Amino acid sequence: MTGPASGRDGAEYVLRPVGRVESSLRHRRDAPKQADEGAPEAWLVFEPAVAEGLRGLRAGMEVLVLTWLDRARRDVLEVRPRGEPDRPLTGVFGTRSPDRPNPLGLHRVEIAEIEGLRVRVRRLEALDGTPVVDVKPVLGRFDER
Repeated sequence: MTGPASGRDGAEYVLRPVGRVESSLRHRRDAPKQADEGAPEAWLVFEPAVAEGLRGLRAGMEVLVLTWLDRARRDVLEVRPRGEPDRPLTGVFGTRSPDRPNPLGLHRVEIAEIEGLRVRVRRLEALDGTPVVDVKPVLGRFDER
């Protein structure tokens, strides 16, 4: 991950990984484009310093996992969706491409099991070693905020 960025108010914005992904997916070419296209189960392995943050997570719960796509290109602004050469160039903000100026991954997964600092999840298309930057519960209705 890169160093801190500064906002117009002079504040620094820093992302620090809270864990990492352990997955059978080792290379981008092996990863499905979307989770529902055959993404395997994987483990989220959290840092001991954030252990208390796992309180309240349970098997069966759906969560959003935010990752830093550390192998993505940050200089890409247009792609052909799904890498298909016959599709028109589209701005990355209108696609799910991992290549983008700030390569944040957003993954909706189901928790299968929790073992201490390790959380096994279903349908995660992130590569092995990908930094995890946050986890948030999926809310069922708009008024559950």
